[in-house]
Amino acid sequence: MRNSATRAGPVAARPATNTGGVTRTESALAGVAAAGLGIAAGQLLGTLVDPASAPLVAVGSALIDLAPTPVKEWAVSTVGTADKPLLIAGIAVVAGLVAALAGIAARKRRWVGDLACAVFGLAGVVAALTRASAGPLDAVPSLLAAAVAAVVLRLLLGRLERRDQTAERPQARTKAGLDRRVLLAGGAGVLATAATATLPGVSRPQPTESAVTLPAPAETASALPTGLDATVAGISPLRTPVADFYRIDTALFVPQLGTADWTLSVNGLVARPFELSWTELLALPMIERDITLTCVSNEIGGPYCGSTRWQGVRVADLLERAQPAAGADMVLSTSSDGFTASTPLAVLLDGRDAMVAVAMDGRPLPREHGFPARLLTPGLYGYVGATKWLTSLRVTTFAADQAYWTVRGWGERGPVKTATRIDTPSGRAAAGDTVVAGVAWATHRGISAVEVQVDGGDWQQATLGPDVGLDYWRQWYLPWTATPGSHRLAARARDGDGVVQTAQVQGVLPDGPTGYHVVTVQVG
Repeated sequence: MRNSATRAGPVAARPATNTGGVTRTESALAGVAAAGLGIAAGQLLGTLVDPASAPLVAVGSALIDLAPTPVKEWAVSTVGTADKPLLIAGIAVVAGLVAALAGIAARKRRWVGDLACAVFGLAGVVAALTRASAGPLDAVPSLLAAAVAAVVLRLLLGRLERRDQTAERPQARTKAGLDRRVLLAGGAGVLATAATATLPGVSRPQPTESAVTLPAPAETASALPTGLDATVAGISPLRTPVADFYRIDTALFVPQLGTADWTLSVNGLVARPFELSWTELLALPMIERDITLTCVSNEIGGPYCGSTRWQGVRVADLLERAQPAAGADMVLSTSSDGFTASTPLAVLLDGRDAMVAVAMDGRPLPREHGFPARLLTPGLYGYVGATKWLTSLRVTTFAADQAYWTVRGWGERGPVKTATRIDTPSGRAAAGDTVVAGVAWATHRGISAVEVQVDGGDWQQATLGPDVGLDYWRQWYLPWTATPGSHRLAARARDGDGVVQTAQVQGVLPDGPTGYHVVTVQVG
């Protein structure tokens, strides 16, 4: 009777740590939901505080700065301008995987989930506060993200535990499928993160070209001649369309600068430091020039080179007003996002048309190319002479200061090297009469000749296109009778002084690539 009474007695309540029918998959989904909703909350708040403080943007920007130079170069050469979206996506995926593991671990130990949320939040706070222009409020979006994630994770795991404790047959419940609300929460977390991942770059009112009126330049450029693109199929156009102009920079999102509060500071080792507002900058005499711009990371034959018409104020005019000190030899330009570039002072004062540019192809700069103003220095690679979203020109010395890329092992001065690119043919070609054609540049030295070699034979003189000036690329072409089979085409250029580009092959590090562009063409 005693045994029978014992069996019939009340069943003891399960302890709070029992996981019963709560599956690992459900716990993982709870973690994903918590992380996704937390990140989304932080991203939304970041658009109000400062887009750069949004958790994904802050962490992504920090990773860009911390990444070793070979990793950056691999990203540029492999995925090109898609590197930034892929980085954001990668951060979100990693966060989701870690959150799933944290959710599983938190089934039995709630503090593990709290700790994971705190670590993620701390990473976002540190990343946001270590930016050059950070303020105390920039920590808030990541703190909110951590708090929301911790609360959501506890609520979801608590729901699963209560369901398990009230189920009459936990074993049967385990076989009944995933908890619908947890599944919906997990999906909502993923969708919320995806929807807000790029929000900081588009959420604020965008400066538009129609909102800015530029004065006519005091010095205009000559009319652009007719290029070979009108008659030679496949060759790069003489003027690169703005929509096709390459973009390589360290900004994870495009800075949202307006003209009302924009200023340019000219300071450092100068006798007369000063600051210009947007209105004051536009009141200065402006020049209009045709200039080719290229990236130091542009591999031989690569696409990161473009040519167009620019308008702006001569940097030399600004420096002469500031009166640099005798010992100064460098100008450290700074972007609104903290990026810096080191430009030799002598280059800015040697008579070339280095400018604070405000227009591109006759219109105000697009945001992606530096609106409202950027530095542009003919003859130098962009990393030392073309700072976008420009806010400061500080006269200093190479001994005293290093810029963003020079700290990471790149050359200090970055003069553009003579280069040639074969645009056509590429890959395959039909047999018969065709042309080998492309563009060549030796910015601020000009191009005097281009030569083409077919299958290792003699170098043949190509016909050059119109000469726009020393700072602009030149189109070229060579008639070629293509015969069936595989052919090796090579091209080289001579600068304005007749110096041929070197055949020695060098990668982009530390100061730009060298070597001839060589393509293999299958003719049939």
